[in-house]
Amino acid sequence: MEDDFDVEVIERDDRSARFLVRGATPAFANGIRRAMIADVPTLAIDSVRFIENSSVMFNEQLALRLGLVPLSTPDDYEFGEEVTLALDVEGPATAYSGDLVSSDEQVEPAEQNVPIIDLKEGQRLEIEADAVLDVGRDHAKHQGGVAVGYRHLQRVIVEGDRGEFAEEEANIVRGVIETEEGELVPTSEFDHDLTERYPGKELRVEDVPGAFVFHVETDGSMPVEELVDRAAASLGDRARELEDAVAL
Repeated sequence: MEDDFDVEVIERDDRSARFLVRGATPAFANGIRRAMIADVPTLAIDSVRFIENSSVMFNEQLALRLGLVPLSTPDDYEFGEEVTLALDVEGPATAYSGDLVSSDEQVEPAEQNVPIIDLKEGQRLEIEADAVLDVGRDHAKHQGGVAVGYRHLQRVIVEGDRGEFAEEEANIVRGVIETEEGELVPTSEFDHDLTERYPGKELRVEDVPGAFVFHVETDGSMPVEELVDRAAASLGDRARELEDAVAL
């Protein structure tokens, strides 16, 4: 992020985060959102070699399922680089994503318990697969950001008490509000209804200029911070490419 931006983390865990960016434009906010979805490369299974498949499912269906298993993505892989994974499960058993064995210990399924297929007695699935580093704009299986969005930060201003006989109706807002004291409050804390937080008050809600609240969730291929950093870097790289092209 540029020095002109002020970033404040509101809530965060291993795979999701909500953070506030001040000093941004709508174009920049949308650019970061799109970059997190489409421009940050991740590993995903691209081709599968079936050694044995005596299950009830066609090879093509299994290959599709395997391609949608999120894989951890090291930061030292180059675009187009591949890694091999193998799976060998015999029934009666369920083949899970965690049964995939990688040729690189840095690469493993981000989720260990994604079911691939239920194998009955005498059935077996043995495969080798190649995962490739690619971007989400080429295929959705390479989208590291599975839920990425943003909203304007909204400021709530108390203008006074409601009239004695005024009927109080629900005042629904979603995301994060900023109080007059500058406190950031997720709307889930008051069930998204401002009348729960400010009973009996006349309110005015306005967008805070240049302030956007992002909600980002990853598929586990990388931490949220890394996804955001890589997205910002990709925007910078594309801007420099344009600058160089115009200079020619």
